[in-house]
Amino acid sequence: MSALLTTRGLNVGFGRTPLLEGVDLTLDRGAVVALIGVNGGGKSTLLRTLSGGQAPLSGTVEIDGLPLTAISASARARHMALVLTERPQAGLLDVRTLVAFGRQPWTGHFGRLTTKDNVAIDRAMELADVTAFASRSVQQLSDGEAQRVMIARAIAQDAPLLLLDEPTAFLDLVNRVRVFRLLRDLAHREGKGVLLSTHDLQTALDLCDRVLLINGKAVWSGTTDEARASGILERTFAAAGLRFDPASGSFRSV
Repeated sequence: MSALLTTRGLNVGFGRTPLLEGVDLTLDRGAVVALIGVNGGGKSTLLRTLSGGQAPLSGTVEIDGLPLTAISASARARHMALVLTERPQAGLLDVRTLVAFGRQPWTGHFGRLTTKDNVAIDRAMELADVTAFASRSVQQLSDGEAQRVMIARAIAQDAPLLLLDEPTAFLDLVNRVRVFRLLRDLAHREGKGVLLSTHDLQTALDLCDRVLLINGKAVWSGTTDEARASGILERTFAAAGLRFDPASGSFRSV
């Protein structure tokens, strides 16, 4: 069985200047992978490149063993769901209608929702805990509520691969943990592959399976236990004023 996502010799950046070089990574089904690093290190740029929103400077990206460039936009949407940090520009749409857009890759040319589609929409809203404001205008949502709605839309899309850029940026601690646990359950129970960027280092180490750590222009990959034991966390975040304590497995400011 092929990996959900594979890169080989991937260089990402802008113009001729790479932010990241020689990225070789594999994302398998059933795993939650945290993409971490200091601000401006290239996390969002890497996610945009993996999703096809930005062309790589060089190297390849494959989805389910197929080159990303060979997959049409509609087929790509059946392979992966993407959640960005930007607030949705949804006009006067209500929450349920926006979540229902996640079913577009499966509804055909006319976009008619079947019973199966409606079940998927309702389930996604329940999992993301947004059912209570299903009829509310998206414009009326707080940033945190809008973030959860976009996660619900991605779940409704029912793609095997989920890419999320800072999916908990606007959430309080309780809801951050809930979202991490939700994504972990989707991976472990339903075989999804989840790659998310985050600044919530501690929760990522506690609840994710693997870590992609941007260190300079390179990307280190390993399990969360390997990240704790390797010294890579101390080296990467020392300049940012954080100290990782291997004994307690936690970060402290210095």
